[in-house]
Amino acid sequence: MNEDSRTPGKRTSKGVCCTAVWLVLLMAIFLILLVVVQFLPGRPDTLSDWVQIGLVLFVVGFAIATVLLGVWQFGRWVCCWRNLKRGLLSCAAILAMIALFYAEEDWRGWHTWRRFRKEWEAKGESFALASVVPRPVPDELNFALTPIALTSYGQVLTRDGKAIPAEKRDGRFEVRMRMPLTPDYPVPTNCAGDWAKGTFIRLEGWQSHYRELAGRTNQFPVPAHPGSPAGDVLLALSRYDAAIEELRAASRLPCSRFPVNYEGEPPWRILLPHLACLKSCAQVLRLRSVAELQNGQPDQALEDVRLALHLTDKVHTEPLLISHLVRIAMVQLTLQPVWEGLAEHKWSVPQLAVLEAELAKLDFLADWRLGMHGELGGLADSMELLRRHPERLCELEDLRGFNGNQLRPWLPHGFAARFIPSGWFYQNLYHCARLIEDYYLPMADTNRGTFTPDSARRAEAASALETPGPYNLFEHFMLGGLGQAAKRFAHGQASVDLARTAIAIERWRLGHGALPESLDALAPQCIAKVPRDVIVGQPLKYRREAGDRFVLYSVGWNQTDDGGVAGPSAEGTADLDRGDWVWRYPPKAN
Repeated sequence: MNEDSRTPGKRTSKGVCCTAVWLVLLMAIFLILLVVVQFLPGRPDTLSDWVQIGLVLFVVGFAIATVLLGVWQFGRWVCCWRNLKRGLLSCAAILAMIALFYAEEDWRGWHTWRRFRKEWEAKGESFALASVVPRPVPDELNFALTPIALTSYGQVLTRDGKAIPAEKRDGRFEVRMRMPLTPDYPVPTNCAGDWAKGTFIRLEGWQSHYRELAGRTNQFPVPAHPGSPAGDVLLALSRYDAAIEELRAASRLPCSRFPVNYEGEPPWRILLPHLACLKSCAQVLRLRSVAELQNGQPDQALEDVRLALHLTDKVHTEPLLISHLVRIAMVQLTLQPVWEGLAEHKWSVPQLAVLEAELAKLDFLADWRLGMHGELGGLADSMELLRRHPERLCELEDLRGFNGNQLRPWLPHGFAARFIPSGWFYQNLYHCARLIEDYYLPMADTNRGTFTPDSARRAEAASALETPGPYNLFEHFMLGGLGQAAKRFAHGQASVDLARTAIAIERWRLGHGALPESLDALAPQCIAKVPRDVIVGQPLKYRREAGDRFVLYSVGWNQTDDGGVAGPSAEGTADLDRGDWVWRYPPKAN
């Protein structure tokens, strides 16, 4: 009897029945809709309007009738015990497969990360940002809590690091540590110097710029009649004299710990408003010290250079890579007056000794390792937070890489993110930590004093070989700029080493009336130990030129001796990928 139900005749009768039901539903719905239209305001009057409305109602009725017929058929299918049993078994099988998939992915990710973490913790590694967070310091010894330093963050952070909501921020708050060279106006580009390119700051251009601004704003004082470029620039910058002197006094405090909330916020939302203010201070002190050198005030220029270097030191314990990248930018700015004073022989022997001692305190190799441990701890904390609250993944979409390109991968939002297996977060953490531990951390050898560019290239090659997927998305998303960051750290250390060696050469010239034949002659009379090339670990390249000029250089990131020729880029700045990293002075004008 069961076979009879499957005969062609039975199937045909069922098809005819379904078709009849569907036609009845279609006509009934169509008529109901037609009646409803009769009572709507603004009903059509012409035959063409009724024809158009009729077609629309027919299409709507067709869709509704089809849906209702499908629901009716599904109900009949479910009411059959045999079909219901098959459906329930199929659902149970699918659910079991899904549960097995999640269990396997979660266990595999957890096991992979646990094994990796256990291996490295046995070597003394720690995978928590708290392990590298700077310790609290006494308030009375803390530079960051002085009134002038407080202005760099007090508009957005309290003294204990809590974020101030935007609606509660004081719009009249005066950020006295922010010292823009030209507030609300573009900085002139035709007078900026760059020691890496061998160019001086054109004070005449700044003098004209401030006189032009005087016609639009009274923020920068200018004399009634133009004087010397250096004198006029110093007068314009005198608006910051009180703040600079207050900073100078505050910088003498031995400790500094800004109220950064490392524990209360996700690592990607940690606020660092003080960094921009510190950099603006370095920009003002750079221009001011160059003007003081040109104005015959080398003692004041030395004090401003020292202040800029002391401000750089105030965030050296922060375990975040961005903090040290800002420090490197500040040091590069501060080397401009050092370079100009050396090029024009404006520093005395005692002043040179002070400059060399200040620069010798900088160690960007150790800072790189601190920053890498901070990145590693921040990644571990971030992944643990996202594993527990995957709906917060959308907060990462506005992150920017170190190379300045905005990274916007698609990430699940809201409730959809909760379907991500927790093991995938462990897998991403494993891939990120493996790259850092195997390639990026060993890049800086503090014992040999060298950076290894090949390690960065191997890391980039290893990452490029892996197709982006759910296991390694964050490897491409969050670590893509580490190679560029490493290059800036290496260049920062090379720049400091070149400056210290150039200072020692100038001390030798002042004592002997001529340049040394080789760098070996400098130690220990002019410097305790001559720095070596941070890239290859060999002596820096040195070559005497006509008069009292010389070329001093590192072989640079390409690890090739290009004869002391820097690699220019399309923007006119020094290309850190090509050419050498050079310290040289332009020929003297006849």
